[in-house]
Amino acid sequence: MGGRSAEKEVSFNSGRTVCDHLDTTRYDIIPIFQTNKGSLYLLPSHFLHRGKISDFEHRLTNEAKAIAWDDLKEIIDFMFIAVHGQFAEDGTLQGFLELLQIPYLGSDVFASALCMNKIMQQKILEAHNIKVPRTISLQPYQIDDIDSIILKMENSNIAFPCIVKPAHEGSSLGVSVVFDKDKLIHALHHASTIASKKQPVMVQEKISGMEFACIIITDYHSNRFVPLTPTEIVPEDGTHFFCYEQKYMPGRSEKHTPARCSQDMIKKIEDVCVKSMQALGMTNIARIDGFINKEGDIIIIDPNSLSGMDPASFIFRAAAEYGMNHTQLINHIIETELHAYGMLEPILNQEKKELEIMQTKKLRIAVLLGGSSNEKEISLASGRNVCYKLSPQKYEIIPVFVSQNNELYPIGPKLLIRNSTKEIENLLESTEKIKWADLPLIADFVFIALHGGMGENGSIQGALEMLNLPYNGSSVLASALCMDKYRACNYLRSCGFDVPQGQLLSKSDFFNNRDQVLQNIMTSMQLPLIIKPHDDGCSVLVQQAITQNELIFALENIFTNGKDLALVEECISGMELTVSCIGNETPFALPPSQTIATSNILSIQEKFLPGAGENQTPAPLPASALSFVRRTIEEIYAALNLKGYCRIDCFYQNPSESPTGKERLVFIEANTLPGMTPATCIFHQAAEVGLTPAEFIDKIVAYGLQEGTIVTENAINYITSHEI
Repeated sequence: MGGRSAEKEVSFNSGRTVCDHLDTTRYDIIPIFQTNKGSLYLLPSHFLHRGKISDFEHRLTNEAKAIAWDDLKEIIDFMFIAVHGQFAEDGTLQGFLELLQIPYLGSDVFASALCMNKIMQQKILEAHNIKVPRTISLQPYQIDDIDSIILKMENSNIAFPCIVKPAHEGSSLGVSVVFDKDKLIHALHHASTIASKKQPVMVQEKISGMEFACIIITDYHSNRFVPLTPTEIVPEDGTHFFCYEQKYMPGRSEKHTPARCSQDMIKKIEDVCVKSMQALGMTNIARIDGFINKEGDIIIIDPNSLSGMDPASFIFRAAAEYGMNHTQLINHIIETELHAYGMLEPILNQEKKELEIMQTKKLRIAVLLGGSSNEKEISLASGRNVCYKLSPQKYEIIPVFVSQNNELYPIGPKLLIRNSTKEIENLLESTEKIKWADLPLIADFVFIALHGGMGENGSIQGALEMLNLPYNGSSVLASALCMDKYRACNYLRSCGFDVPQGQLLSKSDFFNNRDQVLQNIMTSMQLPLIIKPHDDGCSVLVQQAITQNELIFALENIFTNGKDLALVEECISGMELTVSCIGNETPFALPPSQTIATSNILSIQEKFLPGAGENQTPAPLPASALSFVRRTIEEIYAALNLKGYCRIDCFYQNPSESPTGKERLVFIEANTLPGMTPATCIFHQAAEVGLTPAEFIDKIVAYGLQEGTIVTENAINYITSHEI
């Protein structure tokens, strides 16, 4: 409870309610409070029922036990997340808990991050034919251009009064109803600056009709989503929306559970809300907010991957309609997660299940290398090269080896030079291990040189966000999205970009319904096909199938090598390119490289073995085509909300190769932490615009500092003295 977001007081209220109603015959309650600065404390019982955080926060140092994130494994078996908003519902906390292997309540990293990004969330819902308000989105640097904003509103058919709200907040914080042009700028600034860091803003049409909130829980016995009856929300007279005070002040606002509409309409609300939950990949629990407009359409305005839990909140209201009290509802949602984690049976049998425990003037940079993914050896080479390329005159460089168990070991030159991660693992001393929570003590910036797995899927990004450490590359959501090739392609398709046709297959479906699965593939797609894991890189297990037998072999190969899902894609013809792009708010695509494979698929050796691969930089294309490629890459980079740098793999088709008769660029995948080995093509492309590898890495560090939350004096001094 507590936390770093603007919703910390709501969170404290929720956490207190959960503690009050947890079943103490089954669970031991460990209240954990996070301060606004990110410190964790075991909250003493005499603080638990205070009215607000400021009542006791100044006393925590002397009266509460401080703990580190790494200590949680020894303290708890499961985390009930009662924190709200940023650093809690946005994949950040979920990513850190995944890294620490601690089971938790609610949706995973990707769904949590997506649901906190209302701009991308709307695109996903629209792609699933779910109605959302007409909306324009604005970056912080765009909110002062009033004429451009008005034009965008007119083009999107958004009239006054309109809704202005932050893109990454909840609890109605920063939301305004704007009735005329003169008040718009103030509302935009208010929304953008409601939290400690500026954020994008949305301008939406104001929906007229019945507002509702629908809670969805899960029947874990049947693995089926169960919508609880919707609650109708009636804003107070003289107000124009359901504001923060109406939500949380006792006795404020008017609510009706069930909503005052026909049973057919209630069923329609429930169906759309379940569909929304499925579209966004949420699990266990959700609260979906929306409207029934005057035409009878269901308009979804705000799906939430967690719900507020003050004593009179929507979730308890809805549960009461089914005879469930607070404790029974809380027990149920915990049981749902424990069932999913395979932990429920011992608890039901009253058994205890124990989990294994797992200032200088120079900018201190910890370089994370190694890791637990299939790409750990490439990571070692990348990290080593970054360590060597960073200037010792400007930086204090701390190589930090990430073990197979995701534990941290600062290493010296003798281990850094070793050839393999296995060799380093065998030489590690347990006394050298540090906690993740200790990283801020040794570093001002973390350079993630990990590839794949937790290093690139949002988990470590979430850990570093929670630790308030700036880092290289993209955010939790962008990392999680791009790590899932299937979702990334579907998202970009919804944004109007060209992507391959693809199907995602599960291991169980393949082995239980092989004939049907193969028939579905062969009737919807044509050979040859590309088969690959949906969440790996470096050409791991990527194969081309020219015949059905090769397709079967490729799928079996993926499923027998630890993968539960496989992605089958159409084989795209044309010139294969890899294009790096750098920047934060203003992407800049570097000159493309043509990747030349000796066989159907570019091998890992051709990517990383010196002398084995060939890249033509710039790609042998006409100037107009190169310009088209770079412009499209910049648009994709912006659509995915990538930051710092990225390498995007794609195919260019000229008009005669393209099925549309027009030149096009077909996106394949985005690598949010591309390889940084000495001869990688990213350095080739940088050289084309006059950047040495060391200068390129300097830029990556500077972009990370610009995007991150700067807290150390060293980092402040560095970023203010360097132009990007």
